[in-house]
Amino acid sequence: MAFIQIDFKSEALALSTSVNVLLPHSSVLNSHRYGECPVLYLLHGLSDDQSVWMRRTSIERYAEAYNLAVIMPAVNRSFYANMYCGHRYWDFISSELPELCQCYLPISRSRDQTFAAGLSMGGYGAFKLALSLPHRYSAAASLSGVLDLNFMREEREERLPDWSAIFGEVDTIEGSEHDLLHLASSLVDSSLTPPALYQCCGTEDFLYESNLSFRSHCEALGLELTYEEQAGDHEWGYWDNKIQRVLEWLPLERIEAE
Repeated sequence: MAFIQIDFKSEALALSTSVNVLLPHSSVLNSHRYGECPVLYLLHGLSDDQSVWMRRTSIERYAEAYNLAVIMPAVNRSFYANMYCGHRYWDFISSELPELCQCYLPISRSRDQTFAAGLSMGGYGAFKLALSLPHRYSAAASLSGVLDLNFMREEREERLPDWSAIFGEVDTIEGSEHDLLHLASSLVDSSLTPPALYQCCGTEDFLYESNLSFRSHCEALGLELTYEEQAGDHEWGYWDNKIQRVLEWLPLERIEAE
């Protein structure tokens, strides 16, 4: 695998930013037509940055077994939103970044080979991408995701003091573009093909109850969802284990080591 750091000026953000990329080795890419490498947009949590997946897991080794490109952007504490008081991170992550990466890198433009995943805030971001843009993403995975933000209303002073900067002076995001439950309902009511969804959360995680709420909502809608739970907390040992499960779940061909 090749590890690449791309530094560039984002028009959406009006500032310079970085994205970290893992690309399969050229000897593997040469066996495929240019631009057909499957791609995973792998998103970080609230207190992290684009480097954290490389520093805290073995994602490079795991992705190599599937000939998978992994794109890891930085979005700060934005909740993948066009912030009420801040930068336009939703425009960046949903539009500008994929377009730039498709120009810079030999990755697929096909929906069937484009995926999103993330942990905590990044799990929210991955599902927001897939539910908002199902014509671009065929599958998305949430690891301990913040999937029902309304569950955080009472604790948001402690858990998310950035709430007003992100969403404005509102008590709830219910029914808005930021509400994953609303996005799921709207998608089911549309004629678009829903993405496959994978969701996991540790039973000791402070987000466990909100994950159950999202699961129940998807079940009521009849939305395809693979849900798994086991003992675990909001920590990297759990996520390092579960990202391997995500790669197994994605429609990827595993490459046997020589």
